Parts: sequence; C-alpha cells; structure tokens
Amino acid sequence: MMKKYFNKIIILVLFALVSVGCSDEYFDVNTPSNTATIDQLRMGDLLAPVIHSTMEGQRSAELAFGNYVQYFVSQGGGALGQTEASGLWSQVYLYVLPNTKALREKATELNATHYKAVADILDAINLGIATDTWDNIPYSDATQSPANNFPTFDTQEQIYSTIFALLDGAISALSAEDNSGFTLGRDDLIYGGDMEKWLRAAYTIKARYQLHLVNKGTVSPNEVLTTIANGFESNADNFLMFYDDKNINPWYSGEILARNTGNFHRDIASQLVSSMNGDYFPFQSGLEVDPRLPRFAEKPDGEDWKGFVSGAAGLAPDGSDANTGFAVDGYYTSIDSPLMLISYAEAMFIKAEAAFWANGGNTTSIGSNADTYMAYMAGVQASMDMYGVDGSAYTADGAIDVGEANLMLQHIMKEKYIHNFLNPETFVDQRRYDFSDDVFKGLTIREEEEADDNEFFGQWFRRAIYPSSELNRNEANVLANQQTPVTPVWWDQ
Repeated sequence: MMKKYFNKIIILVLFALVSVGCSDEYFDVNTPSNTATIDQLRMGDLLAPVIHSTMEGQRSAELAFGNYVQYFVSQGGGALGQTEASGLWSQVYLYVLPNTKALREKATELNATHYKAVADILDAINLGIATDTWDNIPYSDATQSPANNFPTFDTQEQIYSTIFALLDGAISALSAEDNSGFTLGRDDLIYGGDMEKWLRAAYTIKARYQLHLVNKGTVSPNEVLTTIANGFESNADNFLMFYDDKNINPWYSGEILARNTGNFHRDIASQLVSSMNGDYFPFQSGLEVDPRLPRFAEKPDGEDWKGFVSGAAGLAPDGSDANTGFAVDGYYTSIDSPLMLISYAEAMFIKAEAAFWANGGNTTSIGSNADTYMAYMAGVQASMDMYGVDGSAYTADGAIDVGEANLMLQHIMKEKYIHNFLNPETFVDQRRYDFSDDVFKGLTIREEEEADDNEFFGQWFRRAIYPSSELNRNEANVLANQQTPVTPVWWDQ
C-alpha cells in the first residue's frame, strides 16, 4: 500500500529530525550535533515527523486509557491506577508543537496554504488529545521560550475554541486552491498529498470535538450533523498510519513480541469480550461470536472466550480463569499494522449518536428515526469492511439489526466501543456518559482488591495528572491547575 511505501522512505529519517526546533522551545533539551537546523529544513522534512509523533502520542495515551475503558488489563488482570500520561506530553510538547510552529511559519512565508492547513489540523488533533487528557494545558505561551520558560495554562474551554478555530481555518484553506507550487507528497504519511481527504478529515475531526460538547450544552446535535455531512465518505478516508517490517508497529512490539519473550504485556478485558461474545447482547441467530473479535484477541483452541475482569487477579466474569490475549497477526498487532486516529465507521457512529439526540432520544429511550438507524447500520458495516471480516450474519442478527423502533443509544455506543478498539476516544465517550451501564452495558468499575491505586478505590479515573517532569520545571503553573485524577474535566462537569 502507498502508506507503507511512505513509511519505508520517511520513517527511517524521523529520529534524525524529531529534535529539530525544540532546543529553543518549550522544553530546554539538547539537540544532537548531527541534526539539521530549522533554516536548513523544508516543510516536508518537518511534516512527516509531526505526523509520526501525533500518531505515537495517541498510542501513548491509550496505554493508560485502554485499561481504564477495559479494552485490556495489565498482565494477568491488573487494573491501572492514576497516570501522568507522560509519553503523550512529550510527544505533544517536545516533538509536535515546536515543529508545527516552524512548519506554519515556513508555510506562511511561502504562502503554502495547504501545508499550513495540515499543520493546523495536526495542532488541533494534538491539542484535543492533550486537553481531554489533562483539562487545562499550556498553549498560548507554550512555544515562547526562552522569552517565557514558565508558560501559563489555557483553560479547556479556551483550548476547545482554539481547536475549532484551527479546524475552521484549515477547512477554509483546503476548500480553496493553493497556488504556491508547494504540494504535499511522500511526506504526508496519512493521505499522500490528497487534499480532498484532508478536507474531509478536518470536518470529521471537528464533528468529533463538537460531539464532546453536546452534553455540556454548548453545541447542539444538529450542529454536529451539519459538520459530519461534509466528513468521511468511505473507509478510503480513514486516518491511518501504517508501519512495516523495518519500522514495526508498537502494539506488535509491546504486546506480541513482549509476550513471546516473557516480558510484561497486557491481556484482553472482559468488557470487550462480553460485548462481542453474546454475553451482554445475546445473539438470536445461532451466531457464536462477533467476527471482529479474532481480529483483536485470541484464546486457546476449544475453549470459550473469557476476558479478564479488571482488577480480578486473572478471573473471568464467571469466576473461572480468563484466557484471552492480544491476537498474533491481529488488525492492530501485526508487524506492519496501522495506528488509527479516526475512521469512516466512527464518523457514522458520530452521526448516529447526534441524530439520536436530535430526534429526542436520551440514555434510556427506545426508538429513533430512519436517518439515525441508517447511520448506525452503516457504521457497523463499515467496521466489518475495515477489519476485513464477513459481517453478513452479524449485521442480520436480531441483536444488532434491531430496527429503528427498538434502537437505543446503548446499541450505537456498543458498536462504537467495539469498532474503536485501542482508540483513546473511547475514554472520552465513557466520561461523557458518566460510565453509565445504561449506555455501556455491563460496564463496572475495576475490582478494588487488585487495583494498584488504593487512594481512589471505587472511583472512576477522569483525567491524567500532570507529569512530574513538568511539575519540576513549571511548578507554580502546574500547581495552579492540578486536580485529582477523579475530578471531571471542564466538558464533563
């Protein structure tokens, strides 16, 4: 595939470039002597590392949040305690924002409006995951060192306004011609320079962030529907970055290789398995398992699927030993698997959720209209197609094809939860609905006796705490914004 080709050409040079632009920026780090200066680099030299760091940052967040939302557990069933998500912080503030600043300045100087638009989209993505992780974060002052080595924090409300401004500006720029003569190509690890896809991505990402604010009351469901109407049109638009056999997928190395060599790894949680094996949503047609489950997980031959209860020392929900691990050669756990930011299937579930609310639905209501139902079923089919499985029996089963008169929010969010496996967006979804089992059927808090954070037993984690490295270098501003990890972020209040 073309995306793999781009990685073979470009990822080999990423680590020679990622430090560029950082020595005089937010973090005071040493730039290796053999790296180029900003003046020596072209826009394309900056773009590929920024995209790579953006996607790696998403995975860094998911290492904690995937445990919180019970996609996986720590080896043998462990529940994760509070997190700093320090890997994400480093990606955003060390590798992304300084380089997008430099990229934007070069693009502005050269009137390369499409390069600038992509830089703005990438900034919006990184600000989004950062603010959803920590709430208030540095941005307005974050790349002004050495003039300002102690940046103040913008509120999450301010950050969301910035996200929408960045995306709206990118949408405007990508809707017009770029006559600068500078075009994205192999440096674009996502779309290979296809600006129509970047435009649809900007709309889809905007709809995702608008949806976050619907329960807050600052965005209406109909506004989300207006935006998503211009978003992704098929799986060909999916925002994916692939790896290859020289630059291997980090889930593959962190789970499959680690397990094979006797090192720490993670196991698959019962919340995911029970949502896919008929436990929570009994199949009505004799179907035994969601066909996507073997793309995520594996079990011993001849045994039933039994996921690990979070914090239950290796037990499945029925009290027997759990048996599910990450799948060898799984969709996300092969040597050349992609990392996913956002997909066409998610776009359809965004549309279905917004339409459900626009039609007067709530967390326990039953029934909606044809538009809602068609978006829901389109999302399910798109997910089957993306994961490369035959979903015909699944989509025809009465547990899934419930009909518009019987559709509940629970059905939409279950399918979105399954589809977005290993995507940190699910942590946002669960917080938006206060971890309700009316919306996420069967969801229960981690078991206390094995959780590794005694102070917060019986409470859902709702944010990361700021990294200790940032506390050491910017103490006053960190302390002014620090909250407990169980305190809701702004849009969750």
